[in-house]
Amino acid sequence: MTEIPNMTDSTARSQFILYWGDMGSQWGVNRSVAQIHALLFLSPNPMNAEQISEELGIARSNVSNSLKELVGWRLIQRVPVAGDRREHFVAETDVWEMALLITKGRKEREIDPAIRAIDICVTQAKNEPNMDPTVLGRLNDMHEFLTTADRWSEQMLSVPKSKLSMLMKMGDKVLSLLKVGGRKEK
Repeated sequence: MTEIPNMTDSTARSQFILYWGDMGSQWGVNRSVAQIHALLFLSPNPMNAEQISEELGIARSNVSNSLKELVGWRLIQRVPVAGDRREHFVAETDVWEMALLITKGRKEREIDPAIRAIDICVTQAKNEPNMDPTVLGRLNDMHEFLTTADRWSEQMLSVPKSKLSMLMKMGDKVLSLLKVGGRKEK
């Protein structure tokens, strides 16, 4: 992990920004994008691109492109600052809303295209006269899995945040109701 050269704030703040950037890169998000998101998430005040560039030691052009990406994900937004003509940005700070926005964005960019691609493959496979039944079966299994996961995801995205939080905190209790987990099913 690299140090952020101009970080003047607390160690915990700096470490969070570094870790968020590192986690982002492991999730397929550009490190700079993730670090800028972390900086804005922690910032109590709106920041402009020059401030972000200076604080993180990231090229101004990289900051501009990263800000566009974050605005596209709706994780940050532009806000006016009285007496300053530059664009300023703030991040969504509700962690549940942030998680939902990321989930929706990833679904639109990754899951939806995968479902469309598998739909095409299944349709094509059904029309191929010499299609191996094993291949068709596996394509159908993948299609069923993705569409089921997509339906579940849509249902979870429609659950109010407070209820979703409660559901997640229930964890083991839900598993025991379903008789899954700790004990083996008979």
